[in-house]
Amino acid sequence: MSKREASIKRDTKETQIQLAFAIDGSGKSEIDTGIGFFDHMLTLFAAHGHFDLTVKVKGDLEVDGHHTTEDVGICLGQAIQEAMGDAAGITRYADALIPMDEALCQMAVDLSNRPHLGFDVPNFSGQIGQFDAELVEEFFHALINNARFTCHIQVLKGRNLHHIAESIFKAFARVLSQALSKDPRQTGIPSTKGVL
Repeated sequence: MSKREASIKRDTKETQIQLAFAIDGSGKSEIDTGIGFFDHMLTLFAAHGHFDLTVKVKGDLEVDGHHTTEDVGICLGQAIQEAMGDAAGITRYADALIPMDEALCQMAVDLSNRPHLGFDVPNFSGQIGQFDAELVEEFFHALINNARFTCHIQVLKGRNLHHIAESIFKAFARVLSQALSKDPRQTGIPSTKGVL
């Protein structure tokens, strides 16, 4: 089996990013975005998905965290798409219900090559440390548009913004890991069309 991994470099007037992603990893990560809370979310994404992830960013944080967060989403989405290759043998679909204390996130993905994000997270605005909670949705929009798959995120319960965000990132780690896992019964592309 070829290695399912990718490296992405992105240089703009707003951000300079180097990102490496491996699907079949061990959960190790080296994250430095300049935004402590975002680093925490990416670290637990790698750990709970058993992905290997390296992210190094120099961003215009003197403006705010928007460009850094969105551009990391772009790069991670591109890396997922590249590492997945032709998707032969993958499970394709996955879902999870993940609690984080009082927060509860329900999520489902279809690695369909058709980008769509459903983001149903009520009352999710405010600061989490130096991080704007609304940037979680921006991150996922950027990631999904570049990874080209369908993802539905619904937070069923939650009061603490940190806990809500953490339940989302942990759920995403679990569903993506499951959907990318190899199904021994699936010998080719998991679609009746023969291509995703």
